[in-house]
Amino acid sequence: MLINNKEMVFKIEDRTYHCALDVTMNYIGGKWKSVVLWYLLRQTRRFSELKKLIPSITEKMLSLQLKELEKDGIVERTVYPQVPPKVEYALTDFGRELTPVIEAMAKWGRQTGKKRGELVEQVSRKAKSK
Repeated sequence: MLINNKEMVFKIEDRTYHCALDVTMNYIGGKWKSVVLWYLLRQTRRFSELKKLIPSITEKMLSLQLKELEKDGIVERTVYPQVPPKVEYALTDFGRELTPVIEAMAKWGRQTGKKRGELVEQVSRKAKSK
């Protein structure tokens, strides 16, 4: 990045980022993180709820994405001491700072989807098998 005619980078932990967008994408990039964050924007969710909302993601990948988001301080995991155990995921204060970013990305996606494609109803797998 060029700031005041000086070549600058961000150093965060053991990584070097050459632009601010690279920092953002490190936290929310990839196929699934932004989708998981979208569903956590408005409410706390259980693992099984997220899995139902994102049927294309495998349980292993959902678990991995949640662990990475938790490690990065974006998502917090709360375990309730009961049988069977109850685990909930929610955005941290740091994670909630991403709300305008995620909403702007969703708005752009809606606009692009309308311009370049069409909105169609998704037929569930259960309905297909009947």
